[in-house]
Amino acid sequence: MYSEKVMDHFRNPRNMGEIPNADGVGTVGNPVCGDLMNIYIKVKDNRIADIKFKTFGCGAAIATSSMMTELAKGKTLDEALKITRKDLAESLDGLPPIKMHCSVLAVDGLSEAIHEYFLKKGLQVPEELVKRHDRLKRVRENIEKRYKEFIEMEEGLLKGKDSEKSEDIAR
Repeated sequence: MYSEKVMDHFRNPRNMGEIPNADGVGTVGNPVCGDLMNIYIKVKDNRIADIKFKTFGCGAAIATSSMMTELAKGKTLDEALKITRKDLAESLDGLPPIKMHCSVLAVDGLSEAIHEYFLKKGLQVPEELVKRHDRLKRVRENIEKRYKEFIEMEEGLLKGKDSEKSEDIAR
């Protein structure tokens, strides 16, 4: 069961949309559940002046994206990077255990947006942020590799079925 806050952020998401010419965009996803999040940030004087999101996913994914924007707006980049999945879940008065991955995605999306900001501005990326980005990159590469292997296997199976159908038709 979802809390009233989760339902409110799902039904009335805050800061939904894109920021044209964003200073940073973080894109993260979970292929198991199909959630995909884009977090857009505009930075002024080392603070998140504006933040928006576009999320394709379940109600919890939309609610965590919405709440993330509320928590991060106005914070310094360092403060925003300290937001945890636990902070996010607590701000929503809890998430079902099976939906905690949504809070992880929102936190990861924000960190990826901040990472891109540092790169775009030619600033030195903090070591912890580099580690987070590298971890997410490895996970993404592993998922892409597995997906490619799955598609190849599926295509092989389909070709086998097509061959069987062709043989049946020929008989």
